[in-house]
Amino acid sequence: MILTYYTATTMIVIAYLLGSIPSAVWIGKKYYGIDIREHGSKNAGTTNMLRVLGRRAALPVFALDFLKGFVAVTIIEMLKYDVHIGDNDLINLKIAAVFAAVLGHIFPVFAGFRGGKGVATLVGAVTGIYPPVALLCFGVWFVVLMVSHYVSLASMAAGCCFPLFTLISPKVNQSVSFVVFSFVIAILLIYTHRKNIERLKAGTESKTYIWKPRRIHPAGAAPGKDAAPEDAPSGAGQTPGKREK
Repeated sequence: MILTYYTATTMIVIAYLLGSIPSAVWIGKKYYGIDIREHGSKNAGTTNMLRVLGRRAALPVFALDFLKGFVAVTIIEMLKYDVHIGDNDLINLKIAAVFAAVLGHIFPVFAGFRGGKGVATLVGAVTGIYPPVALLCFGVWFVVLMVSHYVSLASMAAGCCFPLFTLISPKVNQSVSFVVFSFVIAILLIYTHRKNIERLKAGTESKTYIWKPRRIHPAGAAPGKDAAPEDAPSGAGQTPGKREK
């Protein structure tokens, strides 16, 4: 039994360490020579990477953040072979791994405890527990983003739908811990986006256009000349962080 506790604790610690991998910070420094936390919204996440450095930088960040959340939860599945751990215990441990991975993303030990909001990591982690609910939430996120072009609004809408989808899913709505978890996540998403809510009310929240090519003038080029490719870093020829107010 002691070995079971030790193994479970180790898995949770690993989940935190996986979440602490600062993909946005490392990619920004390695390939663009900037610390993304000093530019734009100063958030080490996919949205800020997209606004400051473009899709070419944002896509791998999203993939890595999603993957680390997914792996952090799926490795818990190995504990099902422990005779001391039942199905309900396994669900509870996966939920603990979700919180550990997201906490690692927000406070990464490998990046001075300054990370992002953990939305992509959360999506990957929830996918590791029950993919159908995660896919439904992603669908809500995508539709709201395409209509409003506000990533923050799309994230909050998807988060609020999470407990609703959980309650109508027969495979997980019998798990009290998972239902409570879904409501906690919805509340936390609203809380972590409180500044975005203020900007949405004031009409100052930045919009994100995934499919709309951005016309960016290369350094030294006069307006009207050939623009840089749409995946070029935003604010080419100036400090990247000045593009976002």
